[in-house]
Amino acid sequence: MDLIKIGKFIAECRKKKNITQEQLAEKLYITDRAVSKWERGLSLPDADKMLDLCNILDINVNELLNGEKIAMKDYEKKNEELLLELAKQDELKNKRLITDMWVLTATALIFYLVIALLSSYFIEEGPLLATIICVSTIILLIVCFYGFKLEVDAGYYECRHCHHVFEERKYFKLLMAPHMGTSRYQKCPKCGKWSMAKKVMSKDKNK
Repeated sequence: MDLIKIGKFIAECRKKKNITQEQLAEKLYITDRAVSKWERGLSLPDADKMLDLCNILDINVNELLNGEKIAMKDYEKKNEELLLELAKQDELKNKRLITDMWVLTATALIFYLVIALLSSYFIEEGPLLATIICVSTIILLIVCFYGFKLEVDAGYYECRHCHHVFEERKYFKLLMAPHMGTSRYQKCPKCGKWSMAKKVMSKDKNK
């Protein structure tokens, strides 16, 4: 998705409407700095602002995200290209979340082991050592739970039986489910069978 192109398109449509950045910001109940960031290609409008922005500029969301007006004869092709691009962005985001989860969890575990070993070696048994171990353990658990959240938020699960790809965001349910790595024992919403549903980054099963 070309943010620079989208930004220039927003600016062009705004100017055609004879609307200043400040006026557009007022209509959308945001700051003019946010509009400026859109037009400079530094960010995209939030999803809850896109429809309002499109209505004000007399464009549709497809045109906004493509950064250009779309002729009717090209509409279907552009729509397919946009869907592919959004799917690619979603997959990349999910891969980053999983990478962050592994890095964060591994770093926290190494930190915990180092602190525990050094404390046991240099500090005599007593309240101070117990406090250090307890605090380190609490920090490790907090980081692990956050890593678990990243894992759940990333991607989808694929049924081992029918290969249906589905989304599951119930944290407690997944926390309690038996698991191996990022695969978790779940009931498929399509075939109704239980299996170790594996984590996948895209709804496209061919990826």
